[in-house]
Amino acid sequence: MEDSAHSKRAVTVADVAKAAKVSKATAARVLGGYGVVSAKITDQVMAAAAALEYRPNELARSMSTGRSGIIGVVVGDIENAFFSLAVRGVSDAARLAGFNVIIANSSEELDAEKSAVDLLIGKRVDGLIVTPARCDNIDHLQHVRRAGVPLVLFDRAIPELDVDAVTGDDRDAAMTATRYLIGQGHRRLAYVSAMDAEDGGLTDIRRISNSAVRERVEGFVSVLTEAGLPNPLHYIRLGATNQQQTDSVIKRLLSEGSPPTALLASDSLVGLRIFKSLQSLGLSIPKDVSMISFLDADWTSVTVPPITIVDQRVYEMGKLAGERLIARIERAPLAVERLRVSTSLVVRGSVATIDR
Repeated sequence: MEDSAHSKRAVTVADVAKAAKVSKATAARVLGGYGVVSAKITDQVMAAAAALEYRPNELARSMSTGRSGIIGVVVGDIENAFFSLAVRGVSDAARLAGFNVIIANSSEELDAEKSAVDLLIGKRVDGLIVTPARCDNIDHLQHVRRAGVPLVLFDRAIPELDVDAVTGDDRDAAMTATRYLIGQGHRRLAYVSAMDAEDGGLTDIRRISNSAVRERVEGFVSVLTEAGLPNPLHYIRLGATNQQQTDSVIKRLLSEGSPPTALLASDSLVGLRIFKSLQSLGLSIPKDVSMISFLDADWTSVTVPPITIVDQRVYEMGKLAGERLIARIERAPLAVERLRVSTSLVVRGSVATIDR
């Protein structure tokens, strides 16, 4: 016996038109959302479509309208709560405008990002939101622009690309957090990032290829410099890419002759790894060492003590990126901008006051 689920013929616009007792052209206008049709006829057609369980042919629609109704999003690490929140914001903005979203994860690897961009362009997405793994290797993003596909950068900015970017106020955020630590009496401060580095240290800020990390380090260093603290690059550590590497980074930092008294984590994943590293060493926050983490991730409010954080308003950033891309798809007359979403410092219990 033949499976009825597989033998059932797909419902066509002609079927809907016949059931609604209107012409095929009228049914197509209603179902396609174009042209002028009376409310009565629209209701007839939509009722018939619902009764017949009509599903639009997206390929045919894209051929007739020149649009796929799809936005592509390439993020650095979907495991990171930062990007999960951002994608939710993008998706909500897209849904309100009638777009679907395809998400790709680059794992902060340039080759994976290039492959994802090529794949999404091949699927004829109407626009792209990309978090670039590197801001110094942009040929593939230039290709997106040459192809005429609207592009918005997320979290990182590349002025040479001349496209919109939605970011946090990374430099100011790092400056605020660092000033708070200095205000609490700390003079040996470390900044810890997941960016790869051969020796784990940093000698030239300009070599940091990630604009968000670079600007945070710039903010961190500028405050140490204005406070008159020596060798501001000394306690900057890169390479906290996983728990094992973070354990190694923290052990080396704390084994120095004059170890840092406070740690600033570049993102919530690094922050959680640092927290675990300190626990494994039997150290107490903030009695033995203080810390601040970027992003108000769930874990930061349930630890003992809860962690002081830089609140980045990531959902709003994602929503703004989605809205900006849709405006570009709709050809809104807008100047290219870098849109910065402000941050704030949420003080909790992870920073001790040191007597000077």
